[in-house]
Amino acid sequence: MHRTKVRIVEDALDANNTIAGANRVDFDRAGVTVINFMSAPGAGKTTLLERVVTDLPGVRVGVLEGDVEGSMDADRLAALHIPVTQLNTNAGFGGECHLDANMVRSAIPSLALDEIDLLLVENVGNLVCPAEFRIGEDARVMVTAITEGEDKPLKYPLMFRACELVIVNKIDLLPHLDFDLEKLLYNIDAVHPDVETIVLSARTGQGLEPWREWLMGTAARTNQEAIA
Repeated sequence: MHRTKVRIVEDALDANNTIAGANRVDFDRAGVTVINFMSAPGAGKTTLLERVVTDLPGVRVGVLEGDVEGSMDADRLAALHIPVTQLNTNAGFGGECHLDANMVRSAIPSLALDEIDLLLVENVGNLVCPAEFRIGEDARVMVTAITEGEDKPLKYPLMFRACELVIVNKIDLLPHLDFDLEKLLYNIDAVHPDVETIVLSARTGQGLEPWREWLMGTAARTNQEAIA
């Protein structure tokens, strides 16, 4: 019985990876860089996107907004006059706590890929499932807020290992919390040695420039690779 359950899980992930590959072909054909943006609920993903989507010179940005239900985050981003597509997992996908490749594939016809250079996919807030499902992205970014505590990399290591960049957010709250930033950075390095890390505050803008530069650099790099 246990072996059967494992086989089912493996089959599901294999099927997802196949669809993710098809998504990637479509994104590459359109010359669009795709970032899978992941975190726990409330870590500050939407605010971080608000801070940069209109401030990337020469880069046309679009957003695919993933939520179980509702469109509050998508509404905030659409107010900035960029292309935003809402993808609710509660409508036809069983209320899943993550986006998978098939869900993203269903949204591709609505993404206007010929009008954007960079697609930021704001995944459903969850520290477990999003890390397991590729969607055809070029890179993964994980946001952790200091309000979550220093132990999250040790409790949810896959999420931290699955990404190319870890953003530590809400450092403006450091004076008000019993929190050890160095301990968090140590724990991140313990589960994903040498992963790139940016420490910032989405609310105040402190440390925001490296995040902007990372997006610009990733978009330029993947575009050059696609041309080559």
